[in-house]
Amino acid sequence: MKLKAIALAIGVAAALTLSQGAWAQMKISISVAQNSHQGIAIDTLAKEVEKRTNGRIKIQPFYSGSLGGERESIEAVQLGTQELTFTSTGPVPNFVPEARILDIPFLFRDKAHARAVLDGPIGQEMLAKFEAKGFKALAWGENGVRHMTNNKRAVNAPEDLKGLKMRTMENPVHIAAYKGFGIVTTPMAFPEVFTALQQGTVDGQENPLSVIMAAKFEQVQKHLSLTGHVYSPAIFLMNKAAFDKLSAADKQVFLDAAKEAVKANRARVDEDDAKGVAELRSKGMQVIDVDKAKFVSALGPVNAEFEKQFGKANIDRIRAVK
Repeated sequence: MKLKAIALAIGVAAALTLSQGAWAQMKISISVAQNSHQGIAIDTLAKEVEKRTNGRIKIQPFYSGSLGGERESIEAVQLGTQELTFTSTGPVPNFVPEARILDIPFLFRDKAHARAVLDGPIGQEMLAKFEAKGFKALAWGENGVRHMTNNKRAVNAPEDLKGLKMRTMENPVHIAAYKGFGIVTTPMAFPEVFTALQQGTVDGQENPLSVIMAAKFEQVQKHLSLTGHVYSPAIFLMNKAAFDKLSAADKQVFLDAAKEAVKANRARVDEDDAKGVAELRSKGMQVIDVDKAKFVSALGPVNAEFEKQFGKANIDRIRAVK
């Protein structure tokens, strides 16, 4: 009888554990190094989720594209072979086309404007659009303001870009805009970029200072032009089925943890932007301040196309956010 009672007690305890949320191990990945604005984002999320669930849910972070590039990680999350990823919006329009509008060059005045848009009604409406595609979008983070680097020549004006072979993200809006500058666009997954620059497969690339520093591109690029041509959002994506299986309390844990992770992520971007130019100069890069108005003007015809594509009212709504 004693053995039966013990077995029954063990069974009840196991059932209670499962009903309260079983122990779970999840994966999250980024394409850049751990010591980066994206690394601090996923490390903070993992720490906060573990803390808020008393260790019931653990998230294992993977860095430097060890589980694949951004597009592969988004596909894995959509399929459910990976629970989470933190990614720039580069490849996102291939999954959620409505997100393309956020990648229009010179759409945002500055980071404060972009953050206000993403954290406000427009950004929250956009997060909801991910659900139909198999994702739970937890929060908007930040990749940063993108600048151009290359090995061929100093880029002071838009015409200096003509004929440069540049790695671009697998993003239709970016590709259309850069072709407008006369760039020879070469879409490529991020883990391949350093080697492509080193071997001269491409002349240059474009990324925020945070990414340029984390990837050590100063080792393979001479010229940095502070074009600030695109604000690059980032996003926490979770497999929707995995999110839906959580209890209401655990769902809130993930949403709250993502908010904390975004704070840490944006703070690191601000820190990198503040020190980045001096640091890259000290490592031998030639840094050029450009007249941004000339670059905006050069994209006039492309922007007219974007207005037709996305609707002028939708673009104006974003621009009008204070």
